[in-house]
Amino acid sequence: MEGLSERELVERCAADERQYQELLYRKYAADMYKVCMMYAENKADASDILQESFIKVFKNIHRFRFEGSLRGWIRRTVVHTAINAYNKKQRDIQVVIPMSESGEVDASIDSIVGELEANDIIKLVNSLPQKAREVLKLYAIEGYKHKEIAALLGITEGTSKSQFSRAKKMLQTSIKTLHG
Repeated sequence: MEGLSERELVERCAADERQYQELLYRKYAADMYKVCMMYAENKADASDILQESFIKVFKNIHRFRFEGSLRGWIRRTVVHTAINAYNKKQRDIQVVIPMSESGEVDASIDSIVGELEANDIIKLVNSLPQKAREVLKLYAIEGYKHKEIAALLGITEGTSKSQFSRAKKMLQTSIKTLHG
């Protein structure tokens, strides 16, 4: 299977050739699991999201048109699957957060953030309330616009902006507390 082009891999996966599906899975699963962990509350949920994501990938791989990277297409599928899993959990819960006042980033935060390890930052982000955490990740990490986030999460654009502002303020507070 060495020397196999991405196009051949996709075509063989689309033809339901299991050995090539396994090859694709092995190639991308570790990276995509990390994405799942950003959205899941625990490892079991992340594993479920990963599994469901790859089921969708293999079901829809015939739609991949090589207009972007395969990794990016798979990642987008994983993110959408994670959001759908979140929405299923939150279906009966509606939380409305009023718009918060806009605040400037404290200059001392920049110097403190430089001292933090990546794991510390991940822990701080994951300690945020669910909606704020999701909006922060979608906006700051995945690059979605607030309008897109609103559509994905079933909230208003204003709520998306509010949650993002809330997440930033909470992170600033947590970072200050962590470093006295």
